[in-house]
Amino acid sequence: MKPIDSNDLINYVEDNIETFHAKRISSLDTLRLSKVLKRKNPYLFKAKHVLTAGEIVKGLVDAHISSNEETLFGDWLEGLAIFINNQVYGGWKSGIPGIDLEFDHASNRYIVNIKSGPNWGNSSQIAKMKSDFKTAQRTLRTSNSKINIICVNGCCYGRDNNPDKGDYFKYCGQKFWEFISGNNSLYTDIIKPLGNKAKARNDDFIEAYSKRINMFTLEFGDLFCDSNGTINWKKLVEFNSSIATSAKTQQKT
Repeated sequence: MKPIDSNDLINYVEDNIETFHAKRISSLDTLRLSKVLKRKNPYLFKAKHVLTAGEIVKGLVDAHISSNEETLFGDWLEGLAIFINNQVYGGWKSGIPGIDLEFDHASNRYIVNIKSGPNWGNSSQIAKMKSDFKTAQRTLRTSNSKINIICVNGCCYGRDNNPDKGDYFKYCGQKFWEFISGNNSLYTDIIKPLGNKAKARNDDFIEAYSKRINMFTLEFGDLFCDSNGTINWKKLVEFNSSIATSAKTQQKT
């Protein structure tokens, strides 16, 4: 075990956080109104008595951003965790499906599935993870029957006060970062470098966000508002939910 050097940590975060910010902006630049309109429930907007195109557009874009950023930053944190573990324990990005990180410590082989937070999946998704763990164990034991394998679901934030799940361990927040690094304060140490240059990059994001809101509002008005400015809910629901033309044609034939 070799403790992570604070300068190496800072350099990695500052060198790689740009990837996250660039993907945030790219996601907005490639977003299309038709795409987000088809994902959301138009009846909900009507039930909430939404009266303006701007309010609908902002709700659609904000929902997309929230979901997308969680995924993007989760992927970024996974990369950070693997980097830190590699520096400390010599761990590596696993090539086994469903496993993100492998490393050896104290005569054990740890196989880790990394998630953002503790409430990441339903029962079927958790069952899939457990199945992936079992498959990975069989794969590893094919080449080394005596290897002692410990399965871990690591969550980058949050808490779980009952980590022993029987088939695997679940380490969250401080416990996870300590597990991969041997450092019980790492979970707070990574905060400072994350904030470096964040304001400048967020200003770029806000500019891209504002342009997208304005563009979509104009487009929504052209497509789904009557000449007097009233939202045409029939048109909106038809766009979201009507049977596709190809399907109608097939039914007639």
